[in-house]
Amino acid sequence: MPRKKLLFITTGGTIASVRTPQGLRPVLSSGELLDQMPALGALCDFDTRALCSIDSTDMTPAHWLAMARAIEESYDRYDGFILCHGTDTLAYSAAALSYLVQDSAKPIILTGSQQPISGEITDAKKNLWDSVVCAIDDESRGVMVVFGGLVIAGTRAKKNKTISYDAFASVNFPHLAQVQGEKLVRYIAAPPPAGPVRFYHRLDERVFLLKLTPGMGPWLLPAIFSQYDCVVAESFGAGGLPRQLVEGFAAGLGRYEETGKVLILTTQVTYEGSDAGIYEVGRRVKDRLAFLEAHDMTIEAAITKSMWLLAAGCPTFEALQRQFYRRVNFDTFYDAT
Repeated sequence: MPRKKLLFITTGGTIASVRTPQGLRPVLSSGELLDQMPALGALCDFDTRALCSIDSTDMTPAHWLAMARAIEESYDRYDGFILCHGTDTLAYSAAALSYLVQDSAKPIILTGSQQPISGEITDAKKNLWDSVVCAIDDESRGVMVVFGGLVIAGTRAKKNKTISYDAFASVNFPHLAQVQGEKLVRYIAAPPPAGPVRFYHRLDERVFLLKLTPGMGPWLLPAIFSQYDCVVAESFGAGGLPRQLVEGFAAGLGRYEETGKVLILTTQVTYEGSDAGIYEVGRRVKDRLAFLEAHDMTIEAAITKSMWLLAAGCPTFEALQRQFYRRVNFDTFYDAT
């Protein structure tokens, strides 16, 4: 069997950091980062490309587009791609890439670490090793997160611990596989691509995440809708809007075909998703507003998918609804039909 050739794309993050008087700072070049892992040469051939060197707190949609563009430019020359990324916004980047690069027959893996690779005690080397083991497996394809021994669909990852090495969970969906040494134990196979790989080149950043709090009034809604085309509302429990906000949302949204404004209703509860039809507080919203519901999607997936859809443009609310509920890389179980 010919050896696989991978491209490591580095962006900074803890994995490439060293300790400075101002705290951890990403300074290692892509070559210096991979020099810490000579054992990877036994598994594959690889090249490196430094895309940026930042803390992932400073990551923006422009960086997501740059990642997708780097993969597109090199897609035919490599068997897979590993992006080394800071952990704090890694789940956003993984979700965004799931929409920007669709139907990839090759693996696109995001990983990072909770401790710098240069440290005496670090999880970085295991995460890099596990990422390569996953990437060279013949059945690996599409966007995934490999961290703490787990392989997670790119639209299902969420960082839920700030320090521990098992920092990422797969939300409302089983993890796809587990890495044990040089062996990949697969639990869920990725479906075959529906066609050739597709790359998208635009995102609309005018998406606002609004976390509801008890007693919140409608006074901010006009200002929000004047600046943003989509509001993702993190509601309580199974989903709904407080009575005092319903008319404010109705005024801000208007008719989609005229305003292009969208409401996506989700929940502040991490697991098990939303269902606005269960309680009266949700049903009154369904009776009054045309909105989308995130159901079991992660916040990261809902936000990045809405950025992708707004950039693509949908002429009617029904068309937007069909596209939002169309499953991409395991992002939803919900069937809009």
